[in-house]
Amino acid sequence: MIRIKQVRKYLFLFGISGLIIALDQVTKYWVKQHLVTGETWAPWPWLAPIARIVNWHNTGAAFGMFQDGGPIFAILAVIVSFAIIYYFQKLKDSEILLKIAMAMQLAGAVGNLIDRLYQGYVTDFISLGNFAVFNVADSSITIGVGVLLLGVWLEERKIKKNLENKKETTVEIVEKETLNQG
Repeated sequence: MIRIKQVRKYLFLFGISGLIIALDQVTKYWVKQHLVTGETWAPWPWLAPIARIVNWHNTGAAFGMFQDGGPIFAILAVIVSFAIIYYFQKLKDSEILLKIAMAMQLAGAVGNLIDRLYQGYVTDFISLGNFAVFNVADSSITIGVGVLLLGVWLEERKIKKNLENKKETTVEIVEKETLNQG
């Protein structure tokens, strides 16, 4: 039986992921409707060397790595998505950064999976300087990893601080008992 608390957890996961997936798909749709493959658009010419929109097909992983690996990355996206959904329920309510990170990573995996399943490639369109062309889903995965690392680091600090506090409390108790016995 599904509990209300689990439903709320999954509403959080699917709510954040759903919003990011929607943003990813809407932006990709706009690019495909307004630019032919390979076409570049820069609303301000002076900005073109730094940032521009380009309709690009990516058959590899994020940021253009491992081209022609689409089927493998589709399978990996499904595995990662199920792993996130499974593991998400194990997070504590207080682990908000980890929840956000997992929602972002799920959104990125699913956003690009949708493209792979319906097009056979991922539509990338954000081009910054000489960096690889990417999209909202790629950004979500990357930022999600950063948030995950930050969340894990903060959780480890919290655990370490709690252990130090317990150690100090134990020392105080031993000192009091020693004084009471003497």
